[in-house]
Amino acid sequence: MLRILDQLPFWVVLVLCATLGLAPFSPEPHLWEKLKMLAAGDLVRVIDWFDLGLHGLPWLLLAAKGLRALSRKTR
Repeated sequence: MLRILDQLPFWVVLVLCATLGLAPFSPEPHLWEKLKMLAAGDLVRVIDWFDLGLHGLPWLLLAAKGLRALSRKTR
């Protein structure tokens, strides 16, 4: 799993974040909407949890790749 993360280029992850991670762009990104719903306790439907996971996954991938790159650099 970590080997796949290492082989995945940063530009691909950034494109995923800019497209899927922020879609739809108007009126506000789904991820932001779902995070606000989560903070308010309104995230109750299954489709809302699915949206949170779908639009949040690229950002989690970016964080994992960044942390992995930092940990490999400090060794």
